Amino acid sequence: MKIAIGGMVEPGSTRVNKTGGWRIYRPLYHKDMCIKCGICSLLCPDSSVKAQEDGYVIFDYDYCKGCGICAYECPKDAIEMVLEEK
Repeated sequence: MKIAIGGMVEPGSTRVNKTGGWRIYRPLYHKDMCIKCGICSLLCPDSSVKAQEDGYVIFDYDYCKGCGICAYECPKDAIEMVLEEK
């Protein structure tokens, strides 16, 4: 895909270009500490945290960039940022 001057790309290009490969830290989810508030899912800028029907969340590490917003905003510290192991 060619990128036009100004950095414009076609809509939906992030579905093809997995962006999680360059992260340094990854979220480690402690399900036993989760209160199912959904704040992590609402605030994830990459939509990498998905709420499930039971209220718990799953992480899509293909797109998670490791920003840590989910861990920072979790009221119960159920998400911990750990060093990514390649």
